[in-house]
Amino acid sequence: MKTKILFVLCLLTGLMFINAGLDKFFHYMPMPKDMPEKMVKAGAAFMEIGWLMPLVGAVELLGGLLLIFRKTRALGAIILLPVLVGILLTNITMAPSGLPIVLTITVIIGWVIIENREKYLPMIRG
Repeated sequence: MKTKILFVLCLLTGLMFINAGLDKFFHYMPMPKDMPEKMVKAGAAFMEIGWLMPLVGAVELLGGLLLIFRKTRALGAIILLPVLVGILLTNITMAPSGLPIVLTITVIIGWVIIENREKYLPMIRG
C-alpha cells in the first residue's frame, strides 16, 4: 500500500514539475494577478539571463519524468532537490502564501530520498 501511495504522489509531483518545465519553454500559463511585486521583479531579472530559465525548465522536465518511474525515482529526486530549495527559499522570502504547496512537495521529495537512501550511500562513502 505504501508503494502505491508513493507512486501516486510521485506521479502527481512529477507531472507538476513537467508542467512547470514546459511552461519555461512555451509560456502557456498566465502569471497570477496577485503575485507580489518582489517576485515579478525577480522573475524579470531571471528572464534577462537568457539561459537560466531554459536550464531550470530542462531540469524540472527531466527530474519530473525521472520521478514518475520507480527505477529512476531516486535520481529524479536528487535532480529536483536544488530546484526545490530555490522554490522553497523564494516562497519563504517573497510569497509565504505558496508555502503549503511547496512544503507538501518538499515532504514528498524528502520521502523519496529517505526511501532510496541506500542508493545514495556509495556517493557519500567514496
